[in-house]
Amino acid sequence: MDLNKIRKMTDQERTAELERMKQELFNLRFQHVTGQLENPVRMREVRRDIARVKTIMRENELNKNA
Repeated sequence: MDLNKIRKMTDQERTAELERMKQELFNLRFQHVTGQLENPVRMREVRRDIARVKTIMRENELNKNA
């Protein structure tokens, strides 16, 4: 996911996107354990996207307090 796209989202949209990505990661992990995962690289991509969203959420939180 593109950083500019994440930055343009509202707080509610970011929270919803974060929950969606966490659910996707859960499903990917489940598929991995059962041997049904076709693209293991997707797990890394989703983890990194989650980190990006959390980072931007934290930046915004710090900017509001400053």
